[in-house]
Parts: sequence; structure tokens; C-alpha cells
Amino acid sequence: MIRFEKVALFYGEKAVLQDMDLHIPPGAHVALTGPSGCGKTTVLSLTAGLLRPAAGEVRVRANKLAYAFQEHRLLPWRTAAENVNLVLGDTAATLPLARHWLDMMGIADGADLLPAELSGGMRQRVNLARALARDGDLLLLDEPLKELDPDRRGSVLSLLREHAAGRTVLLATHDREETDALAEKVLVYRDGRFLPL
Repeated sequence: MIRFEKVALFYGEKAVLQDMDLHIPPGAHVALTGPSGCGKTTVLSLTAGLLRPAAGEVRVRANKLAYAFQEHRLLPWRTAAENVNLVLGDTAATLPLARHWLDMMGIADGADLLPAELSGGMRQRVNLARALARDGDLLLLDEPLKELDPDRRGSVLSLLREHAAGRTVLLATHDREETDALAEKVLVYRDGRFLPL
């Protein structure tokens, strides 16, 4: 469950969110859409506890949170498999499962490469594999297909849809294909708030 009550947040003098109310019940799949810079990522960061509101209250009830960031945020000194393995316990025993997630994402051949040796799309798929491997009951997805080549989007979107089942999902995106595939409800940014489409 996610609940925002009269939430406001400012970057300097600019109000990104104003007097915002939001309620997402457990198991719901909700997409936030709107122009760049309107606050989609900010809502995800507030939900994850990475930011605190200037006013109002954010309440999140989840046993475990998984977050696929817009920027991949992979540790540069760890291989792709090791980055995924971080959320699985980071042991030799869990490394085969990390490799399995990379295989499902179609990048088994990149498992032993460092992030700098991967393309942007491959890094994004490692980022998504790490989020899905965490198996959180709350899944935050920030522009999840942004870096992917068109020929990879369909298979990755199918995998996301499959593993989003049974979780609460909050998706930030510009992409209609993503909202159609992953969201039951779409909220559009207007006047400092996200309102139903």
C-alpha cells in the first residue's frame, strides 16, 4: 500500500509536487506519466524513502521493495552477475540464480563482464534483472525500457509483466506501450499533481 497525503516537494524555488494525494492499494499496477521533470521519479524516490517531503506525509506498507532505477546504478567493480547477486545474498550459492536472471533477460553472455564493458541496453537489462531477482512485493520501475533496442523491448516487457503479477507496481514512464502492458491505472501530471487519465 502507498499513500501520499498533501505531499509537497521543492527543488530550490520550484515546486515539483504540490498538495498531492495518492492512494495505491496492495496489488495495484499504476503508471505515472507526464512531461520530463514533472516529478515522476520524485514520486518513486519518495515512495522508496530516498527523499522526504517538504510537507505532508508518505506512508508505504511493503515487506520488501525492489527498485529498477532510471540510471542503472550498477557497481562498476562488480560483474553483471555479481551486481544481480547482491540482492540474492551475495554468496557463491546464490550466484547461479543471478546468472539465471541474466539468461532470462537475454544477456547470459555478459554475465562476467563489468558494467563499463556492457552497452547501455545491456546495463539496463542487468538493472531490471536485479530488481526482479529481489522479489519485492512492491516494485518501482523508472522508465524501465528507456535504453532498450526495439528488438529487445517485447521480450523484456513480457518478462516484466509476468513477474509483476502479485506485486504492487508503481511505474514512471513516457511510453504508451509500457503503460498498456504493465498498468491497470494511469495517472497524468497536471498542476503539481498526478490525476487519473
